[in-house]
Amino acid sequence: MNKDSIVVVRPARSVAGSLRLPGDKSVSHRYAMLAAIAEGDTQLENFSTGADCASTLGCVRALGAEVLRTGNSVVIHGRGPKLQAPKSPLDCGNSGSTMRMLSGILAGQDFESELTGDESLSRRPMARIIAPLEMMGAKITAQKGGRPPLRVQGGNLKAIRYNMPLASAQVKSCLLFAGLFASGETSVIEPVRTRDHSELALRAFGAPLTQAGLETRMAGGQKLRGIEAAIPGDISSAAFFLCAAGVFPGAQLVIEDLLMNPTRARLLDILILMGVGISVTQLEEQHGELRGTVKVEGRALKGITIAGADTAALIDEIPVLAAIAPYTEDGIEIRDARELRVKESDRIAAIATNLRAMGAQVEEREDGFKIPGKQKLRGADVDSLGDHRIAMAFAVAALHAEGETQIRGAEAAVISYPGFFDALEGIAQR
Repeated sequence: MNKDSIVVVRPARSVAGSLRLPGDKSVSHRYAMLAAIAEGDTQLENFSTGADCASTLGCVRALGAEVLRTGNSVVIHGRGPKLQAPKSPLDCGNSGSTMRMLSGILAGQDFESELTGDESLSRRPMARIIAPLEMMGAKITAQKGGRPPLRVQGGNLKAIRYNMPLASAQVKSCLLFAGLFASGETSVIEPVRTRDHSELALRAFGAPLTQAGLETRMAGGQKLRGIEAAIPGDISSAAFFLCAAGVFPGAQLVIEDLLMNPTRARLLDILILMGVGISVTQLEEQHGELRGTVKVEGRALKGITIAGADTAALIDEIPVLAAIAPYTEDGIEIRDARELRVKESDRIAAIATNLRAMGAQVEEREDGFKIPGKQKLRGADVDSLGDHRIAMAFAVAALHAEGETQIRGAEAAVISYPGFFDALEGIAQR
């Protein structure tokens, strides 16, 4: 990734237009992985254009699944539960989702595999999946601190009942995927509810599971079958455009065919609480996933405090909420977000540093920050630190700043949305 690429964002007077976004990253990852171990073909339309999901396709291809991709259409010929031993290390790129969730599937294979990633991913801790997978019977070796590369020696797994110490949809997914290969019933108990794409995907591919409160249970030994699906637009990518419209009173924006999964749509509730006008029409469902058209009207923004279960639900959206916090009346306070320290960058530090560069006051804390409202931002030289969400968040902040903003490492946006800057420029009114 070229960290020296620079995009200049000029201020806008408003935002208007309509968008249709690439397929949701979270759904794309899971469908591709389950398709590889399903019987028959899986046909996916509007598959994510991001580099992270391309890493997942590369890994399942290396594990013997035939992958045919034409633009945003992907066909995967499933191999059934037995994958093929890879001839070389599996390159997860920058994708923690790929490494964590695929490890669960690899734990149930009768071969050894190695998962590697780029410099950023190699710094991210994987101990939270290593411990429970080893309880199930897999053997995993890693670098100091549980960091990649990971060597996974799969084999016969036994089901466990696991109380997750920290909320993580990726860890939950990893264990449920491993549970497909385990003898007995795997049970995962979350401290707070996280996104449920894996549960919905498992059901869609033919593996029933039961849920009661924060516990999910699934019997091992189930066979999956291929599906046909059109993946709804990525709601985490939509967050940047929703917030861009939100900071301009009178702005009008429509986002079509957007993922409306209740475990991901908390952002819409938060923006409504902050005063943004939001309506949803054309709701429909496919394979358990809701989708709809979202209409946004910008209004004067109130502040908000985000903590606990809301922080877990909004972990990917916090960077852009923080980036627009200075433009609110009362500011934004984020708590219980220590997880942001170990993302593609230390997002808490990156947000504080870049906001200060743009002239804002920020109180940085170990598990979050407090950003006062009624502040003016000025154009500045900011750095993505190779983190796609930081690059995109500060592009949104720059639209309402005084003067031009240079975003270094802007190329990081390709991780989730290669066309992001063009799309943002397309709705900016000057």
